[in-house]
Amino acid sequence: MNAFKAYDIRGEYGKELNKEMVYRIGYFLPGILPMKNIFVGRDVRLSSDEMFNALADGLTDAGVDVTDAGLTTTPMVYWGTGKYDFDASVMITASHNPKNHNGLKISAKNVLPVGYDNGLKKLEELVESEEKIEKKKKGAIRKMDMKPDYLTFLNQYKKDYSGLNLVIDYSNGMASLFAKDLYGDKYFPLNEKADGTFPGHEPNPLDPENQEQIKQAVKIHKADLGIIFDGDADRVMFIDEKGAFISPDLIIALFAHYFLKDTDKKERVVHDIRTSKAVGEYLQKFNAETIIWRVGRAYGATKLREVNGIYGGELAGHYYFRDFYFSDSGLMASLIMLDIVNDFKKQGKSVSDLIHGISSYANTGEVNFRIEQKQEAMDAVVAYFKKQQTPMAYYDFDGYRLEFPEWWFNIRPSNTEPYLRFLAEAKSQKLLDEKVKQVFALLQPFTD
Repeated sequence: MNAFKAYDIRGEYGKELNKEMVYRIGYFLPGILPMKNIFVGRDVRLSSDEMFNALADGLTDAGVDVTDAGLTTTPMVYWGTGKYDFDASVMITASHNPKNHNGLKISAKNVLPVGYDNGLKKLEELVESEEKIEKKKKGAIRKMDMKPDYLTFLNQYKKDYSGLNLVIDYSNGMASLFAKDLYGDKYFPLNEKADGTFPGHEPNPLDPENQEQIKQAVKIHKADLGIIFDGDADRVMFIDEKGAFISPDLIIALFAHYFLKDTDKKERVVHDIRTSKAVGEYLQKFNAETIIWRVGRAYGATKLREVNGIYGGELAGHYYFRDFYFSDSGLMASLIMLDIVNDFKKQGKSVSDLIHGISSYANTGEVNFRIEQKQEAMDAVVAYFKKQQTPMAYYDFDGYRLEFPEWWFNIRPSNTEPYLRFLAEAKSQKLLDEKVKQVFALLQPFTD
């Protein structure tokens, strides 16, 4: 089924995903994750109510009690799963995808992520099978308003930001649930009303087109910082005072000023295989051990838990926290960022000053190549550069990452599409251009 992905279930509603399929997902899910009770939240997409009803019907027909959290952010569901000790949870959302899409993010007990490797594949097989539905004693559905408890938790990270001039873009998504509660009214809001048609722009803050509003607003209002959320508020990204987008991996380094500045303890920080080398170099100043791992919550959150890391992050704008059940929260990340920016503003340092102090590398950003023979293409690139020079570091999970004294690159396959994703970084733009030209030439025979 096209909707079953590496980390979640997601697709165009009415085509790759429909209410009959969602009912079967609900019915067969207890066969994958043993459960008596499950926590379910949903975003504001126009299809979310119909999906909830279908999912709840399937779950209750399987004898499971469903707690309906109503409209939530995805991190609210993660937090509620752990806080209230549910056997499992589902968030109904398509995150940053277009308005006609929807999906399901599934977690097991203790907020353990469920991906294709540890449950979704088996669930897909059951949903596709001819196995009959045998209704059990009907489970119950009850409603629960968890917002007050969740707000109390978030308020631990809230400080006095009255000295900061802010622009916040909610992308008409679920972060707007907390617009006034967390940030007050002394800032300039964009797309503040939750609206499943996403009238302001699509809820994907990684797309430069969707950043244009906030970049302009930051410059017009002379803001110290711009904050932009995705549709379900598990991701957050930042714009500096000059209106420039900050690469989300560099924020991993910046968070050391919150988590690591007052401790001598050697803590672990997890980041994905695409993360700038500058992040690890910067974190060395804080006595941190950095651990490189695979892309995606199903891997990143699990690895952070496994090594008991204090926090972690990804190039895509996910930030995971030990104190958040090893899960990601865009709102919590934004509050931590505000605390750091506020402290440095008092010292006369701007956000762009902070970022410049982290990295001076030239970086390509992630580049996509449409290639069917993904493994062969990757092997050709890796073999070429290994023959030229022995790498200082070599990682062969989630594609490959090869590090050399003056530059490094990551090349990895898309899990769901015929694409190779390539990213490189070098100590000079000239060297980067030279290496990228070589890579493009190596991949050219494989492209369509």
